Amino acid sequence: MQQDLFQSPDYFAVDDLLNEEHLMVRNSVRQWVKKEISPIIEDYCQRAAFPSHILKGLGELGCFGPTIPAEYGGGGMDHIAYGLMMQELERGDSGIRSTASVQGSLVMFPIYSFGSEAQKKKYLPKLATGEMMGCFGLTEPDHGSNPAGMITHFKDAGDHVILNGAKMWISNAPFADIAVVWAKDEEGIIRGLIVERGMEGFTTPETKGKWSLRASATGELVFDNVKVPKENILPLAKGLKGPLSCLSSARYGIAWGVIGAAMDCYDTALRYSKERIQFDRPIGGFQLTQKKLAEMITEITKAQLLNWRLGVLKNEGKATPAQISMAKRNSCEIAANIARNARTILGGMGITGEFPVMRHMMNLESVMTYEGTHEIHLLITGMDVTGLDAFK
Repeated sequence: MQQDLFQSPDYFAVDDLLNEEHLMVRNSVRQWVKKEISPIIEDYCQRAAFPSHILKGLGELGCFGPTIPAEYGGGGMDHIAYGLMMQELERGDSGIRSTASVQGSLVMFPIYSFGSEAQKKKYLPKLATGEMMGCFGLTEPDHGSNPAGMITHFKDAGDHVILNGAKMWISNAPFADIAVVWAKDEEGIIRGLIVERGMEGFTTPETKGKWSLRASATGELVFDNVKVPKENILPLAKGLKGPLSCLSSARYGIAWGVIGAAMDCYDTALRYSKERIQFDRPIGGFQLTQKKLAEMITEITKAQLLNWRLGVLKNEGKATPAQISMAKRNSCEIAANIARNARTILGGMGITGEFPVMRHMMNLESVMTYEGTHEIHLLITGMDVTGLDAFK
């Protein structure tokens, strides 16, 4: 087992743009990742197992719902602090960041934004500590990029509703205590419901055989005539605007998160290039290796600055969904390219678990697809700049 020697690249002194709280939060999560994640993650990934014992630590760190107000158990932090948390967690592993992203952006955010006061008080404090875990049910087997086509639905049955349908590719599903589920009512309007584990007819079969996000728990949500009390319906969410606003929050976290994976790949490749001797000198002294490293740090720096500016806009309430889509797509693309180039610098060692690069590379293939595919985000930007809808 190699020691975690990670040093964060900061070529344009982006740290100077951060305040003391930002730096404290980032350093706390970074040290926690070095201590709790780095020593175990390769083993869990190889075994395709989720390290559930870390949930308490994530809660104590404040990684669950850090932007949720303190009165509901959240951290009351700004969006840059949240982004930095996600960056450090994904530097450890995309699956660990996914767990935190889902809990904060896709479970706590909709309950806080669209829930009743009773729902907020019942669920948010326990979700913040990790005592209760959640998942987000939007994607269906036949409806991924087109969530409006969903067929999961519910019917009125007095003091409760009857929910039927299924969701797929759901992070945290196998162990989640609650699921924020999006389904159509009898009028065809998309609504949000909080479905609790133990409700009869609700099952969460685990997805097996993944080559990506192997240290993350993924599953399905199956609803077979599930009775859901009407008080579990989110009162302020009607239509696609609800789930899409959740996705914007999650995509923002991803934009920051994958840069952590890119940094880890770059740092690993840089260190290796200085130590690996071929033809009587370090391979870092060869032009082609330097080209790869120079391009990596350039793209990381550009993404750091883009994410920081997006965070400022988000703090000011000015960030648009299209801007978030651009950042998510950009970060995922450059991170995947950096992982692949880092692997070539490591040669054959790059595919082993002795280094984190191949694990990051496999994870990033999933991250490029979830919370909106790479192609969908490109079309969102295209629609935003032209005013023309290419989706139909």
